[in-house]
Amino acid sequence: MNYWENHLKLRSLLMLVTFAAGIGLLVFGWTLTGQMGGLLLMLLGVAFLLATLNLYNQRFQEPKNKKTK
Repeated sequence: MNYWENHLKLRSLLMLVTFAAGIGLLVFGWTLTGQMGGLLLMLLGVAFLLATLNLYNQRFQEPKNKKTK
């Protein structure tokens, strides 16, 4: 993705927002011990942390080349 290489500040800001939201949802969900809503919030927080990890790793992926016959 050439877009993320060209917009470093936007990617960094998006990673910061998704990381903070993920940690916040995990902590808030943890306070709702014994409730199904707390578990769902923690799962959503993990999804945000995985999205942050994906945004970080996008920079190191090699571009996929089309195979020629």
